Amino acid sequence: MYDDALFSHILAVSNRTLSKRPFLEQIEEICKHHPKGLILREKDLSEVEYTALAKDVLAICQRHNIPCILHTYFRAAKELGCDAIHLPLPLLRAHKEELSGFSHVGTSIHAPAEAEEAEKLGATYITAGHIYVTDCKKGLAPRGLMFLEEVCRKVSIPVYAIGGIKINEKQLREIIDCGAKGGCIMSGMMQL
Repeated sequence: MYDDALFSHILAVSNRTLSKRPFLEQIEEICKHHPKGLILREKDLSEVEYTALAKDVLAICQRHNIPCILHTYFRAAKELGCDAIHLPLPLLRAHKEELSGFSHVGTSIHAPAEAEEAEKLGATYITAGHIYVTDCKKGLAPRGLMFLEEVCRKVSIPVYAIGGIKINEKQLREIIDCGAKGGCIMSGMMQL
């Protein structure tokens, strides 16, 4: 159904509430397509709950040789031996000194100036959005491709577009042509 070559440009983003099958089965299905990585973004969980889930997700990702990026809970990531973390920008600002053990540090930005700040704070990649119309941001106008292009020009670290990204060659080509490394996809990945 999908050209698996597309997945090399995709960071999958998890959301248990969007999965039609048991969550860990869905993670397994995502990993079979070999995305660039998987961000475990389960914002409603406590750190204890998140850590327990992350342990299982990390095992699945390791089995498929897919990088797993934990979200928000950097102490849990350290405890689990995960060297990749994605933090909201305010957390990156507050905890940059505690992130030295991570080889991958990502953050989400919504303005070109935030992209520059994130790079100075030590981010190794950023997600920029939202680029297209998305149900996740109902009623908010997308920032669009010109925004993405401007962000990509401002930084030397990889930029991944987020927001309304679909698993299709045309859209992925549009964002890559803007200078992005690829796109982050939540809904499409959780419904594979």
